[in-house]
Amino acid sequence: MQSNPLRTWLATALTLVALAGCSSTGQTAATPPAPLPSGTVREGLVSETARVKALDQKTRMVTLEGADGSLVKFRAGDEVRNLAQVKVGDEVTAMFYESVAFQVKKPGDASMGTTVAQEMARAKPGEQPGMATARVTTLTTKITGIDKQAGTVTLLDPEGGSVTVKARNPANLERVAVGDLVEITLTEAVGVSVQPRAK
Repeated sequence: MQSNPLRTWLATALTLVALAGCSSTGQTAATPPAPLPSGTVREGLVSETARVKALDQKTRMVTLEGADGSLVKFRAGDEVRNLAQVKVGDEVTAMFYESVAFQVKKPGDASMGTTVAQEMARAKPGEQPGMATARVTTLTTKITGIDKQAGTVTLLDPEGGSVTVKARNPANLERVAVGDLVEITLTEAVGVSVQPRAK
């Protein structure tokens, strides 16, 4: 796996450590501690629709025309089932979903490392072409430094280095400690469907 996306998630998560909840300052001995910071940093759904402008079943080359008139040409791979069902004029809709979430955990409640879970569903033979894929990547890293005066947190980089980011809400730095773990979850999903042209 390339390190650039992981570095981006780390930088995002570090900024997040101070996003959720309120400060623990002013608590008395009888007041339970505030929960550890967690939340969703970014979440978005994008949908694009285009019409099949040209299609060569033999070479599997497809040309799509967007709503703005722009053209996209590509070869439909062998994983695309039922291409024979697609006709010029059919409508292709693609949906893209992405979210980045984080949760701070105490040592022992999680293990450092990266896990990837992926699933894919395709249309059955004879159905209109369509597919959906989802991938969830979870990266767990460790807080190695907190500078409350500067309002920054330092996390262990997946490659053994470190990344330091300024917190958005420095008050939340009171709720974390060096050695705490930060679990960053990136969820990505793509769905593609084809609808026959209206008669």
